[in-house]
Amino acid sequence: MSKEKNTQQDDSFENVESALSKTEHFIEENQNRLSMIALAIIVIVAGYWGIQKFYFMPLEENAQKDIFYAQQYFEKDSFNLALNGDAQYAGFMDIINEYGSTTVGNLAVYYAGVSNLHLGNYSEAVDLLKDFSTSEEMVAATAAGALGDAYAELNKNSDAISQYKKAASFDNTLTAPTYLMKLGTMYELEGDFKGAIKAYQEIKDKYSTSAEARQVDKYLTRAELQSK
Repeated sequence: MSKEKNTQQDDSFENVESALSKTEHFIEENQNRLSMIALAIIVIVAGYWGIQKFYFMPLEENAQKDIFYAQQYFEKDSFNLALNGDAQYAGFMDIINEYGSTTVGNLAVYYAGVSNLHLGNYSEAVDLLKDFSTSEEMVAATAAGALGDAYAELNKNSDAISQYKKAASFDNTLTAPTYLMKLGTMYELEGDFKGAIKAYQEIKDKYSTSAEARQVDKYLTRAELQSK
């Protein structure tokens, strides 16, 4: 039994030695190629780090500085100045054009879309907002709702419904009741009273302390009567 075990161990060692020998042989034959691959990896990593540090980080900082004044105009409901800027400061469209690759540039797309919505430029608002995306749920909900508003103004009711549903899907007590109410109203316009009832009932069940909940009963009753 001991001899058999020793034989197995010897075989294992031989297999390991053979594998090591093959590996060494492969490395010797492909040393130049492997060195070039290793060098390429180092260059790629160093290049990525350099681009991040010396290009994108300063670009992001500059974008953050430039968007400040456009945001101030936006907060004051000066949407034309927010969108297009003035003689001294850039507007959201300038920021999109100059810093489109940054997170600030992406945020400017949202602001520009909402600004266009307030200015009555509904097609422009759609073009901007439909391409906007963010991981921030509050902003995502508001953007989807604003896109729904733009579609509604363009009488694209089915698209508006889709966006209001998306906006209401974010379980946020500040935004969901608002978009559920708009969703219910849009369903009624389309003659889908069961859909309207469902939207209004969700306000009543899930957001009973919201401002919308205080008046939802009359909308719910109207939809129920129309569904019969």
